[in-house]
Amino acid sequence: MSHPFFLNKGPISLVKVYDLLKITNQKKNDFNFYDIKDLQSANKDSVTFFHSKKYKEVAKSTKASFCLTSDLLKDFLPTTCEPIIVNNILTAVAIITEEFYPNSLEDEFDNKVFSIENLDYNNVFHGKNVLIGENVRIGANCLIGHNTIIEKNVHIGDNCKIGSNTIIRNSIIRNNVSILDNCTIGKKGFGFFPNKKKNFRYPHIGIVIINEGCEIGCGATIDRGSMSNTEIGKNTFLDNQIHIAHNVKIGENTIIAGQVGIAGSSTIGDNVRIGGQAGISGHLKIGNNVDIAGGSGVIKDIPDNSRVMGYPAKNLREFLRENK
Repeated sequence: MSHPFFLNKGPISLVKVYDLLKITNQKKNDFNFYDIKDLQSANKDSVTFFHSKKYKEVAKSTKASFCLTSDLLKDFLPTTCEPIIVNNILTAVAIITEEFYPNSLEDEFDNKVFSIENLDYNNVFHGKNVLIGENVRIGANCLIGHNTIIEKNVHIGDNCKIGSNTIIRNSIIRNNVSILDNCTIGKKGFGFFPNKKKNFRYPHIGIVIINEGCEIGCGATIDRGSMSNTEIGKNTFLDNQIHIAHNVKIGENTIIAGQVGIAGSSTIGDNVRIGGQAGISGHLKIGNNVDIAGGSGVIKDIPDNSRVMGYPAKNLREFLRENK
């Protein structure tokens, strides 16, 4: 299946991968890759990567034929997946991703947009200066505010409301979604590798998916995924000025108050409530039915049915006992 937003230049041979990564001391089989994917979504025709023991259980069941990894991690892979040993796994992933998707580092504006007044969107009520890119699909009974830009290939479902001064790209918006004013959705995430000579930016080939019945508050920013998608579950409400980083997954019926920041690749469960100005670090798992008090700093996983508060966030009763 072709990517809806980024052109895939594959296939790429295993020999080409070795050449790009300057690998000379490993066996070179005759094999073609058609994509690069994360451990969970990879198939036999794709190359994947495994960079942390945190993902060892997923690694054990990956369907990929080859995996970029290290000597320390290779033994977690199934026998059907051959390791490609590299010194810096994430740098190698960035190099191969850019080879498959050479435009994935770009984030320039879409210069092929047209006034909605000159297009055939009869079921859309819109304000002034609304610009629409090529191959955009907008469902019935939608409303779009002034000065909003919806870029190429975006899909918006039925009965959606998009506010003024909003930019949407690289995104799929399901039915009955409300996105308020001044939002930016689908731009590349803050993914890079620090380097003393020059910081190295990570390609972002994921998209944003906002599922049915969600509301996104004013000034929210939702970054597209790097290797997987950023996704907001059904009937989830985000308050104003919230930042959702790349690869974040938020469950259904969750409520997040204003000025919350969720760092990359964290997962938020169903029926979660997060108070204003809380911060959640990256690569964490927040369970279902969790309450996180406002201003809390979450730096570790939180199990189902927990109530936490403080920095670092801890069990609510423990926090209150320590702060009488």
